[in-house]
Formats: sequence, C-alpha cells, structure tokens
Amino acid sequence: MVGGLILLAWLWWGHEHRGKIVRPATAAAVKRAQPLVLTRQSPGDFPRPVHDVLEAQIALARRAISPGSIDSALGSQTRAAITVFQQIQNLPATGRLDSNTCAQLTLDAPLLTTYTVTTNDLARLQPLGKTWLAKSQQTALDFETELELVAEKSHTNPKLIQRLNPGVNWTNVAPGTVLKIPDVNYPAPADKAAFVVIHLDGNFLEAFGSETNLLAHFPCSIAARVEKRPVGELHVVVIAPNPNYTVDPELFPESPELEAIGHKLILPPGPNNPVGVAWIGLDKTGYGIHGTPNPEQIGRTESHGCFRLANWDAEYLMQLAWTGMPVLVEP
Repeated sequence: MVGGLILLAWLWWGHEHRGKIVRPATAAAVKRAQPLVLTRQSPGDFPRPVHDVLEAQIALARRAISPGSIDSALGSQTRAAITVFQQIQNLPATGRLDSNTCAQLTLDAPLLTTYTVTTNDLARLQPLGKTWLAKSQQTALDFETELELVAEKSHTNPKLIQRLNPGVNWTNVAPGTVLKIPDVNYPAPADKAAFVVIHLDGNFLEAFGSETNLLAHFPCSIAARVEKRPVGELHVVVIAPNPNYTVDPELFPESPELEAIGHKLILPPGPNNPVGVAWIGLDKTGYGIHGTPNPEQIGRTESHGCFRLANWDAEYLMQLAWTGMPVLVEP
C-alpha cells in the first residue's frame, strides 16, 4: 500500500480551569468533512512497517507514546512522539518519518475497528449547561454528542471520525449504527510506574518503570504564568477517578455569576467536568494532574497551574500511579 491513506469523589480546590465546551458538530461541518480512502487489509498483512502519518500515530499510540488526538496530521505532538520512539530505537531523533523510522515502527493489526452505537450511548448524552449554576444542577457532565463519545473512546480528533464515516448523520445517530474508528488501546500495565517526569519546556509528561524504561509519553498542558509552574520533586497524595469539581467564587473574582450566587458550587463528575475523568493530587496545595473536556487543546493551551492531560491519558496514568509516587517537574 503506498501512503495507506489518501487520510479521572475528589473536590478540586478550585483555582483552575475555565475550559471551553465541546459542541456538537453542525450538519454543515459534517458535509464539509472529506472521507478517507483506505486500502483493504486482512490480519495476514501484519506485522508490517507503517507507511504514513496516520499509521504512525496509531502505531505510536498502541505503544502508549501519544501523538495527541489522532488526526492524520504531522503536528508538533506527533513529531514529539516520533522523536521519543526514535530515541528508544537509537535512531537519529529528527521527529520525521524517514524510511528507517517507518521500518522500525511496525503495525501488528489493521488500523481500524468498528464501533456499534448503543442505546446506552445515546441515553447518557446531555446538553452541557452554559452557566456554572446550570452545570452544578446536572446529573453528570457527560458527553453531549455521539461524535464526542466515539472520538474520546478512540483517542481521535472528531474531524477524523467524520472523515472515516462520511455517510453518518451526526445530528441524529441511530442505535445500531456501525462506525469505523481507529483501533487504539494502550498496553495493559504490567506494574506501577517508579516515577513521572513533567517537562515544562516541551509540554509533555512521561512515566518510567523501575529500570528507567519508558511506560508512557503524553502531551501535557502547563501553567500560563511562570510563577505558577512548580519545579522540583512533588509526590502523589491522592488518586480519584471521576472527580467532582468545586467552584469557589473567591477564586473566580472575574465571574459576575459567581459573585451574585455568593457560595461554592459543586459540579458533578463526567468527561466534560473541568478536570475530566481523573484527578491525581500532588503535595503542593491546589496542584494535580488531571483530565480535560478539551483533548484537542492539550499542549496547545496553558492552565492556571495544574497539569492537564487528555482524559484517556489521565485514566491510563491513574493505573500507573500510586500514593507517594515521585513526580519530577523539570524546567
């Protein structure tokens, strides 16, 4: 095949986050999405070297070397993931998909799998409130659309999901609809991580085993203000899946709504919670590693102090983390 494709209950102390909400795709956006043309592949075609960017992204993600949201584009996060792989393989660390890198970076199964939309999927969808009060009154801060749900399950940019499924009416997806999605699953952790390193200069987080072997590489958002970036050794003090989020008016003085309410609000759990589906609290008050409702913005936007990961990366890190685990923050 040439080219292959013509393609984290913990109450957060609240001084962080005002994330944008993922909105449903409009019919016009679906219409504009261009389908991907894939060469048919059988299990007998594998293992084999990768041929293009999308194949490389999926092969890297299967090794828990995240290229960010899979989108078939050679962006900075994909180049960083390629560089990590090249370093592991003792190849020149260029971040480019040269022939030697493609030969070493192999696929062991077809790129895509199918996902069948269920009634449970559709039952959990709900619009996201537009105010802090409205969000606090919801049963959950769950997915708004099936497209958002499926994209998160497959670590994929929603636009790529649309391109893979050009005939789907995303404004009215019926139960039983069969979708094509990238087949991405991180390897099952064999043990806990020995330590984690957060690289402020490169906006990424890495988990290492007891032999200093790399277990995972994830893009990471850091604080916008330099004085809010802690440097040195921190430690994990709590690990909480599906956390609540406390909104404290004293920490949001710019919000007329919260000033009028005059008391704290607790937002329910869910993937669209401001700290996503995972909270890994650190021994510096108010700081933690957590998920986000905006995976496509990870590494490209900056936080108020915490370390943000895509929800799927934060969930995986929870499996590797333990209370007392060192977290080394490097400049």
